[in-house]
Amino acid sequence: MNVFSAPWFYWALGIAVGLPVGLILLTELHNALVRRKSHLARQVSLLRNYLLPLGALLLLLVKASQIPAGDGMVRVLTTLFGFMVLVLLLSGLNATVFQAAPESSWRKRLPTIFLDVARFALIGVGLAMILSYIWGVRVGGLFTALGVTSVVIGLMLQNSVGQIVSGLFMLFEQPFRIDDWLDTPTARGRVVEVNWRSVHIETGTGLRITPNSMLATTSFTNLSRPGGSHKCMITTKFALADPPNTVCAMLTRCASALPQLKPGVAPVTVALGGGEYRTTVRLKSPADDGATQATFLPWVWYAARREGLHLDEADDEFSTAERVRDALQTVVGPELRLSLTDQQSLVPYAKVVRYGADEIVQHAGLVPNSMTFILAGSVRLTVTAEDGSVVSIGTLHEGAFVGVTALTRQPNPSGAVALEEVTALEIDREHLEHVVMNKPTLLQELGRLIEERQTKAQRVGHRERVG
Repeated sequence: MNVFSAPWFYWALGIAVGLPVGLILLTELHNALVRRKSHLARQVSLLRNYLLPLGALLLLLVKASQIPAGDGMVRVLTTLFGFMVLVLLLSGLNATVFQAAPESSWRKRLPTIFLDVARFALIGVGLAMILSYIWGVRVGGLFTALGVTSVVIGLMLQNSVGQIVSGLFMLFEQPFRIDDWLDTPTARGRVVEVNWRSVHIETGTGLRITPNSMLATTSFTNLSRPGGSHKCMITTKFALADPPNTVCAMLTRCASALPQLKPGVAPVTVALGGGEYRTTVRLKSPADDGATQATFLPWVWYAARREGLHLDEADDEFSTAERVRDALQTVVGPELRLSLTDQQSLVPYAKVVRYGADEIVQHAGLVPNSMTFILAGSVRLTVTAEDGSVVSIGTLHEGAFVGVTALTRQPNPSGAVALEEVTALEIDREHLEHVVMNKPTLLQELGRLIEERQTKAQRVGHRERVG
């Protein structure tokens, strides 16, 4: 018989040519998808490495070698081929429909349990087709039995199933996601897990497990939506004699320096009456609520006493004449070479103040109204780079001072932040000028110190910009 007229010849020729060409084309397609970071790269790899060679082997056995389709080995290979097709379909459907879906589409909001049920249904249909067409198994009776069983189970558990379904529909709407903060009737905290039955909320006292059906039938607040809109409201109380405008300005100033503050949104303070004030701070996340209050309230305690206000109607008698004289004698006098007469003349115009940890002692770019001498604690000098990052340029300890440009009426070259509780002596500029202006040597040293700090601030800022 002529080989060209043999029924197996063209099948063998097609497999010999088509398999290498198909492998080359699929390899190039896979590399292109990998470069584009496409979700379909995995499916193309599965088609190239398993499905195409397995299909070629089946054609070679059945068409070229004329082995009957009912042969045991052919049935096993066909079953394996069917499984691979089923896996490719499931994986491709997930990649094209759900993984590449936009964040705001219904495909992204579809709960995982729905996807799992759909996958199980497709797998069941695929297995039924494989058993029916390849192995000749009658699956009609099996589907009938499963249908009757499902109806019976549904009637027995209709209340439980109804709760599960209501919870699943709530998840389909997806009013919250992982890491969102919820305020529910039973818990307030961060969502750490969502499954087909319940939502796990991490609170300050532990993990609260809330059934989906409960959330589906009650109202709750998603504190994380819209993003960045969370407000932290802090109430403080002052003496009725304290001027409301002064109190509001002080509270707003303290809140404006909070590290948790959302950029571009200024805090607001209003007087509620009866000596109470409410400060509203916009935060980046509800997770910053506790840290914000833990930072703000101590800062207000220190700031109120520095400005002579009465937080919680309490008086502050920390700055006494004895403390001022002692600070002038032990720190300011030796540093500025003041005589005893000069020290005594500054007593009525000096004040001992305290700053809390991480509180701003000096703002960069502003002309100070007084000089501040450190009596206890330490202060970090900082500059702000062009990218907004804060860079440290040095640390000042007991005996050092900030606000030296007050005498020259120049802006501060750097900021100053308290590293711990800082006790300092503040002396007004006008009264300090009368004492030091007749000391040319001291003025020269102060001028050199100002130039040194300005040069250091500029050098560090330039290095950060270059870096």
